[in-house]
Amino acid sequence: MIRLGALGDVVRSLPAVSALRAAFPAARITWLVEPAAASVLAGQPFIDEIRVFPRDSLQARLRSGSLLSLTRDLRRFIRLLRRERFDLVIDFHSILRSSVLSRLSGAPVRVAYAPPFGREFSHLLANRLLRLPARKLSRFERNASLVRFLGVPFAPAVRPLRLPDAARTRMAEALAGRAAAVVIHPGTSESTPYKRYPAASFAEVARRLEDDTGLRCLVSRGPSRAEVQTARAVVERSCGSAELAPETPTLLDLAALFASSRLVIAGDTGPLHLAALVGTPVVQLLGPTDPVENAPWEGVASQSLRAGLACSPCRRGCAAATCMQALAPEQVLVAARELLAQPLAAVLARGAG
Repeated sequence: MIRLGALGDVVRSLPAVSALRAAFPAARITWLVEPAAASVLAGQPFIDEIRVFPRDSLQARLRSGSLLSLTRDLRRFIRLLRRERFDLVIDFHSILRSSVLSRLSGAPVRVAYAPPFGREFSHLLANRLLRLPARKLSRFERNASLVRFLGVPFAPAVRPLRLPDAARTRMAEALAGRAAAVVIHPGTSESTPYKRYPAASFAEVARRLEDDTGLRCLVSRGPSRAEVQTARAVVERSCGSAELAPETPTLLDLAALFASSRLVIAGDTGPLHLAALVGTPVVQLLGPTDPVENAPWEGVASQSLRAGLACSPCRRGCAAATCMQALAPEQVLVAARELLAQPLAAVLARGAG
C-alpha cells in the first residue's frame, strides 16, 4: 500500500490498514512511505515491511544537478520495488507521485481513488478506481471506503496504533513519576503557519487550567526551529503553569507522551490525530481546515472547536490567520474541562494497554 505523507494522513490510514490485516491475516503487507512519517509505522503488528521512498535524497540530487546520481538512485529504488512482485497496490494517496510508483511496482492490480479524491491525473495509472460521491468525508471514512471497495468489512483494530514497550519505558523514565497531565502541542508544519493557535492564547488556557484543576500543562514540540520557538513562547507566557515536555526523538516517543496524558490540545495537525489513535481525548482547534474532512478518530472522546467565521473553512489559509485568532480561550477551557471530567482510572488503564 502507498501513503507517502504527510504525518496526519499517514496516521489516518492506520485504521484502514489494520482492517486489511484482519481480513487477510496471511498476506504480506508492505507500506511505501516518505522519510518524515516513517518512524510512526515502526513496530505496527499489521505491517510486515516498510519501504521508504527516498524523496529527500532524490530532491537533493536534483537541486545539486547530480542527474546521473539521481537516475542511478531512482533506478535502484524501482528495481527494489519490482523485486517484491506485489500482487496488489492500494494507493491511499492517489496523487501523481504515488500513482507513478504504483505503476512502476509492476503490480497487476492497482487500486486508487477516482477524481475528485484522486488528484493530478493519478487515476490514469490505476486500473481499479473507487468513485465516491463528491461530498465531504472524513479522511478516516475515505480510507475505510477504499477498504470496503475491495470487499473487506471495515473492522479496524480497537487500538489502531501500537506503542512499543521501549517507547513507553523511555517516556515513563523521562516523566520521572510526574502525574498524567494535559499536553499542549502548539506547533504545525512549517508550510502551515495559518493553522497555529496564538501562543498567548495557549498560555492563557494553561494558566486557567491549572487554576481550575491543579493540572500543569506539558508543551510538546516537533524538531523544527519554529515549533521549538512556539513551544517556548507558550511556556514563557504561562507564568509557570506550563513546562516543556520531555524531548520526543521519534514519533512513537511523541505518541507515548500522549498516551501517558489525560488530554491533548492542538490544532489540526498530525500529532493531534496521533494522540487520538492512542486513545487520548483531544481538543482540536480548527481554523481554515474543514471540520468534516479532518475530524478526529471516532473511537476516542474529542471536541473540535471553530470560531465560525464566514471565510472558514477555506482552501489555503491566510497570513492573518483570523479564524485562529478569533477562537476564544474560554471555548477551549470549556471543552477541556468536559473531557477531563472522565474518570482518571480509565485514562490510566488506556496508558497501560
